[in-house]
Amino acid sequence: MKKIFYLLIPMLLAFGMASAQVIKAELQVAGLTCSMCSRATDKQLRTLDFIDSVGIDLSHASFMLYFKEDKPVDFQQIQKKVEDAGFSVASLKVAYRFDGVKAENGASFSYNNSKFLFINTTPKVLSGVETFSIIDKGFLSPKEFKKYAGQAVPIENTYHITL
Repeated sequence: MKKIFYLLIPMLLAFGMASAQVIKAELQVAGLTCSMCSRATDKQLRTLDFIDSVGIDLSHASFMLYFKEDKPVDFQQIQKKVEDAGFSVASLKVAYRFDGVKAENGASFSYNNSKFLFINTTPKVLSGVETFSIIDKGFLSPKEFKKYAGQAVPIENTYHITL
């Protein structure tokens, strides 16, 4: 009986850690002018193994991305797929399940071997599903990025975010 118990513990821990905390994301794409442009982007996004489904809002040139629970989300791959389709990311808003994370300027949390650093954030403790925006170059329009350019200094494996 003890052997079974000791074998089950690592499996249960692995299962608990494998559940994704990223729920969905709203991706706004710059440069879309027609339904064929949206279709090309949609086709690229659907090739990512961590995307469960994609909803398209043509009037706002945006995509609602729903993620598989058992796969970690790679935001760099999302950006790359949009660029591969010939467009650029205008904004990426991520719905993330927090569990008592303290959000304030300079605070951070980790997900999928990346660090997420809060900028321009009013201090508060985050629990439940909250939405943040990635404000790094390539995840905002150039005009919007200028607002954060001095604060969002590129650091390897680090995303700068704001609530």
